[in-house]
Amino acid sequence: MKLRHAAAIVFLAHAIPAITWAAVKPLRLVAPELNGVVCIQERLCTDDPARLPEARALLAEAEDFVGRELGAIQRRPTVVFCSTDECSRAFGLTGAAGITVGPLGVVMAKRGWQPFYVRHELIHVLQYERLGTLQMWLFTPSWFIEGMAYGRSEDPRQSLSQPFQGWRERYGRW
Repeated sequence: MKLRHAAAIVFLAHAIPAITWAAVKPLRLVAPELNGVVCIQERLCTDDPARLPEARALLAEAEDFVGRELGAIQRRPTVVFCSTDECSRAFGLTGAAGITVGPLGVVMAKRGWQPFYVRHELIHVLQYERLGTLQMWLFTPSWFIEGMAYGRSEDPRQSLSQPFQGWRERYGRW
């Protein structure tokens, strides 16, 4: 009987992290190199090392922009720039230009390699930093979270799909 319990505990100790890694892909930001990206010392990663200078420039511009407009980010997040759909899917990103995974970091899809998209995601990083993860997830309205990111990132699109356009307008009125 004790042997069965011990075997079950050992199995769960190994299975739970593996299942979590497979099922909750954004958590892969904890160890992005395990998904085939190359990372450099400043927590910047990409699946295409030849585009690393471009990724570095986009990130630097976005950090400067957010710092000037809203305040400096205190802890630089891990930022993964994907140049392929395969890379994006490996981190759970489908369809969107980018995603911020709480305090863990940011994943940018191949269409997200634009200054306003990177700024948008870094605004979310700043929101998590200033408001806290629990406050963001449970108590901050979507119109504020997304409205601020769309409204303050200088997104050049005149019209967004709903509900994003409405949230940007509501934030602007606020």
